Amino acid sequence: MEMKNHILSALLEQYKQWEEFLADLDVEQITAPNFDHDWSIQDIITHLWVWQQISIARMNAVIFDCLPGFPDWLAEFPGDWNEDADQANAWMYALFHNQPWAKTHQDWRVGFLQLIDLGQLIPERDLLDGARYPWLNGYSPAFVLMASYEHHQEHLEKLSAWLEDNK
Repeated sequence: MEMKNHILSALLEQYKQWEEFLADLDVEQITAPNFDHDWSIQDIITHLWVWQQISIARMNAVIFDCLPGFPDWLAEFPGDWNEDADQANAWMYALFHNQPWAKTHQDWRVGFLQLIDLGQLIPERDLLDGARYPWLNGYSPAFVLMASYEHHQEHLEKLSAWLEDNK
């Protein structure tokens, strides 16, 4: 249980760091289009939530020992979202950009905590097994959790640096 606890503790810490970061900002700062492609912090949170939903589908598939049941909106993507992340990100931006901040934040929070809860339900040996789930193409479910951590960390570092430069 040592590796599993380490991964889940890191994810929980990541969640807390994001909540602290967001708590220091007002809605205007969160919704202002200050980044590449005129994205706002809200758009970045939406982006993280979208990919988080894919991770949640994968973790549910591990728990129920079945193929992932990805969100319905993902089935509408005109291509292979796994092969073209830039196109997928642009499409998902267009799909979810106009949501209110409160909904975006709540969806992301619920999803993040759900991902941690799902990880808790998976026995460590299954979590670390890269061969057990062929649809993960040799990756372990732990990799899915760690990738979510790294994705969030990458964006948090960029946003924190940007905020520091623009004080």
